[in-house]
Amino acid sequence: MTFSLVVRDGERFGIAVSSSSPAVAARCAHLRPGVGAAASQNITHPVLGTELLDRLAEHGDAQRALTDVTGADRNAPTIAYRQLTVLGRTGPGHAFSGSGTLGTYASATADGAVAAGNLLAGAHIPDVLLDAYFAATGELEERLVSALRAALAAGGEAGPVHSAGLSVVADVAWRVTDLRVDWADDPIEQLAAHLDVWLPQRDDYVRRGLDPAGSPSYGVPGDL
Repeated sequence: MTFSLVVRDGERFGIAVSSSSPAVAARCAHLRPGVGAAASQNITHPVLGTELLDRLAEHGDAQRALTDVTGADRNAPTIAYRQLTVLGRTGPGHAFSGSGTLGTYASATADGAVAAGNLLAGAHIPDVLLDAYFAATGELEERLVSALRAALAAGGEAGPVHSAGLSVVADVAWRVTDLRVDWADDPIEQLAAHLDVWLPQRDDYVRRGLDPAGSPSYGVPGDL
C-alpha cells in the first residue's frame, strides 16, 4: 500500500512517498538534519522512524541502526509487520521487510539511496524509483517527484494511490521542503503542482527564519 524513496544529496536528505491510504507522509517520512532519513511503512509504527534516527545519531551506521531497531526486545512482538528503510551520512541505504509485509513487496539500495514498497504492482517498482531518481535532473525535490511519477507509470501499487508527500532537510534545523497531498485521485501530480509553487520561494523562507530583517518581502497587502 506504500512505495517510498529515501536519498542523500550532499548534506541534504530527502524522502518521497505515496500510498493508497490517507496522509502517508505524516506517518512514514522521518528526517533529521545532519543525521539521516528513514521510512517506516507497511502496517506503520511511526515511532520506529524516530528510533532509527536516534540510533543513527548515536553511531552513524545505518545498517547497525536497522539491526538495533529490528532486534530490540520491545519491538519483537510486531516487527514482522513492519517495513523500514534508513540512510545515513555515508554509504548505501538499508532496508528491512518483515514476514508480515503485505502483498508483493521489495526493496532496492544504492550508494546514497534506498527504495521500498509493499502491495506493489510488481517487485520492480523500487528499482524504477532508484533508476528514475538517478536519471533525473534539477533540484532534489524535482528529482524525487520524477521518481514517484516513474514508479506510478511502471505500475505503482496494486491499486490506486491517494496520498503523497515530499520532504527535504538541509543545513538548518527544520525541513526546508515539506509538502503533502493527504487525499486525492491524483496525489503525485498534485504534489508536483504544489512543488511548482513552493520551489521558487523555498530559499526565501529559509532566509526569513535565519535573518528576518534582511529577508525578502512577502509581496502581500500590508507587508513592509
